[in-house]
Amino acid sequence: MEERDWLAARFQEHRPRLRAVAYRILGSTSEADDAVQETWIRLSRSKADDIDNIEAWLVTVVGRVALNMLRSRKTRREEPLGTHLPDPIIDRAAGIDPEHEALLADSVGLALLVVLETLTPAERLAYVLHDMFSVPFDEIGAILERSPDAARQLASRGRRRVRGADTTSDGDAAAQHEVVEAFLAAARDGDFDALIAVLDPDIVIREDDGSGTLVEVRGAENVARRAKAASQLGLIARPARINGAVGWVSLLDGRIFAIGALTQHHGRITTMDILLDPVRLARLDLTALDIDLDAS
Repeated sequence: MEERDWLAARFQEHRPRLRAVAYRILGSTSEADDAVQETWIRLSRSKADDIDNIEAWLVTVVGRVALNMLRSRKTRREEPLGTHLPDPIIDRAAGIDPEHEALLADSVGLALLVVLETLTPAERLAYVLHDMFSVPFDEIGAILERSPDAARQLASRGRRRVRGADTTSDGDAAAQHEVVEAFLAAARDGDFDALIAVLDPDIVIREDDGSGTLVEVRGAENVARRAKAASQLGLIARPARINGAVGWVSLLDGRIFAIGALTQHHGRITTMDILLDPVRLARLDLTALDIDLDAS
């Protein structure tokens, strides 16, 4: 086998892992794909004899590429901290598409990615590479051009932020599904009391409509009022898996209107992240989402 063919085969072998790394760092599926493609370009220009451990080499390169992309994004101030929801990965409520499994390993829910969006680029890279992919701190420090101890401190700061946030749900998938069904039924009927019953008193929802400002609403009564108002729009809502957890999608006139990812505890919804941006919704890969509109 020629060297380039060998490199191509090894790259394809590790592509799912590389895309998972880039997605966690960037929170964008399209940018993750760009980072993976750039990694291949760099590999194709390299010599196999110069690479001792190709998997480590690829992870390091995709991490460095993704870091540069993240820094460039922040420098241009296209997305101020806390004003953007990451790209959700959507699947049918019945299960996860095999192509999405690598992206969603380690319970990378949308709520976790929302927290990662608030970290600095260096903190995000250090946390993702070390805590999610077990990359040693000396390699992370080399990417960041910092010492291993400095890389360790960056990851620690990211870890504290993640631990202090509500990023995972309790209960099994069946129990979570029941809560989502109850919420959707109450929202469809505009039943304020039923909504209050399924919402945590301190619920927080975050809405991204593409305006550059992330709208945050707190408290069960405020959220219930918004859901009741939305019931007048004639939306069709169905449960779906959003980043591996039970969430929902809503449609209006045959088009995706919104995607909701949530966390829940003790049978009540505690956070909800809602993507409403029509431009971004149109770009999402929804091929795994099987909704029969004619039966709605």
